[in-house]
Amino acid sequence: MDWRIASIGTLPSNPLWNEKGALRTGHTTTTIIKSGNAVLLVDPSLPVEIINARLQERWGLTSTDVTHIFLTSFDPDRRRALAGMEHATWCMHAPEIECAALAISDEIYRAEGDQELIQILESHRNLLHEFTSPQDHMLDGVDLFPLPGYTPGSCGLLLPTSKHTILICGDTVATREHLASGSVLANASNIELAQESFKECAEIADIIIPGRDNVILNPVRL
Repeated sequence: MDWRIASIGTLPSNPLWNEKGALRTGHTTTTIIKSGNAVLLVDPSLPVEIINARLQERWGLTSTDVTHIFLTSFDPDRRRALAGMEHATWCMHAPEIECAALAISDEIYRAEGDQELIQILESHRNLLHEFTSPQDHMLDGVDLFPLPGYTPGSCGLLLPTSKHTILICGDTVATREHLASGSVLANASNIELAQESFKECAEIADIIIPGRDNVILNPVRL
């Protein structure tokens, strides 16, 4: 197993920088993992044309080389490149698929006849049918690491190596500043549960791949 960052994410605004409002287009950190013959792309947040360029720059790959995609949660800004990667196997933690489907169904019910909105929501719900639920041991050197709280079924990926434990956290740990201050994102579905998952990340990972920032060496562990 080997890995590297394809693209560093950012928040639309970072409250820990005293920012308010949407100052930029938010996107998530995207990670490439090679395991055997598999090429796994985690949270492909940028449009597929830009992802193609990033893959080429970072590892001499293109989107056609990607065999698997994993989303840490079903947020729309995690999946902008999916439309160009239908050939890959799309994966997401089973509880996230189930909870996202329930949430979308509830939104459709509350849309109260707004056909344009209902059509958009139904397209999101139909997209969920394209995802499979991987085993806990997803690939050699790649294990699921449930992190409920940011969303009900959000899930990271644990990459244990002989020297370090690497953890892809999604938005459970958003940025370097969030890790340093012990803060979770205010839009988490369950703040208390998100805080518990945050603590688990800080306790177990030597190297943290956050949702909206570059790789962090965990000061608690290293």
